[in-house]
Amino acid sequence: MPVITYRDALNAALREEMQRDDRVFLMGEEVAVYQGAYKVSKGLLQEFGEMRVVDTPITELGFAGVGVGAAMVGLRPVIEFMTWNFALLALDQVVNAAAKMLYMSGGQYHIPIVFRGPNGAALQLSAQHSQAWDSWLAHIPGLKVVSPGTPYDAKGLLKSAIRDDNPVIMLEGEMMYNWKGEVPDEEYVVPIGKADIKREGDHCTIVTYGKLVTLGLQVADTLAKEGIRVEVVDLRTIRPLDVEAVQASVRKTNRCVVLEEGWEFCGVGAQVVDYVQRDCFDDLDAPVVRVHQADVPMPYAKNLEKHAKPDLPKTIAAVKKVMYLEG
Repeated sequence: MPVITYRDALNAALREEMQRDDRVFLMGEEVAVYQGAYKVSKGLLQEFGEMRVVDTPITELGFAGVGVGAAMVGLRPVIEFMTWNFALLALDQVVNAAAKMLYMSGGQYHIPIVFRGPNGAALQLSAQHSQAWDSWLAHIPGLKVVSPGTPYDAKGLLKSAIRDDNPVIMLEGEMMYNWKGEVPDEEYVVPIGKADIKREGDHCTIVTYGKLVTLGLQVADTLAKEGIRVEVVDLRTIRPLDVEAVQASVRKTNRCVVLEEGWEFCGVGAQVVDYVQRDCFDDLDAPVVRVHQADVPMPYAKNLEKHAKPDLPKTIAAVKKVMYLEG
């Protein structure tokens, strides 16, 4: 299969869906003339024109609301936030309009809209530009939340999100846009709500998603040299979460580490642990351990930022802890 970047995989998904369905359009800051802050929309203005690739002012609340209105009358908007940190200003439209409209209209208005953009920390962007929005958004009934960790999954999940009749949140990783992976030329989609086993193992399960899938695989590769076989479960979708896939893996390995980017308190990992202990308690040989960001605003200093993030040593230590190889 061709090897392309995460950025180009998203671009291909947008292009293919805009060619397939003329109701699909892209809107956001710098998506047209500048071709996207991260060049995800490269070439789309030239192909589809300014009516379907729409530059906006710096008004997240405004263009998110325009997108919701467009979805209500039958279009299929893709709203790009330059970063999900800026989308804090648009949450009224995302949470109070998009997520609730189907319910509050008695089923009269479906909202086929995608809100997408980079999520979480990059390098030295400090506290206000480094927040992981996973648990914030997954908490809201009416939203589907996806977080692809590979170019293959990014393309397939974005195509599924655009075709979905419900609002879908797409959490990308700012550090991931240049990452490369195999993506087939032929048509495919990745179903929303279906996890993927990225690596088979029988000693311990690592449950993760998004940019930390790569870290989970690095942990598995490192521990394989010590004879420890780690299974890596990539959730891909946070809501709805593939509980069956997680529980099946834990029943096989009898141990579980949850690897997540956000803060510990009320994080996605807490929900995963609840699902595991609820139905797999008798299968566990050790308590579930979570690896996450330190419970502080993200520091700007490079050494402190590195210390705050989940990393290889912390995750290896967690696996060894549930295997009683370390205290």
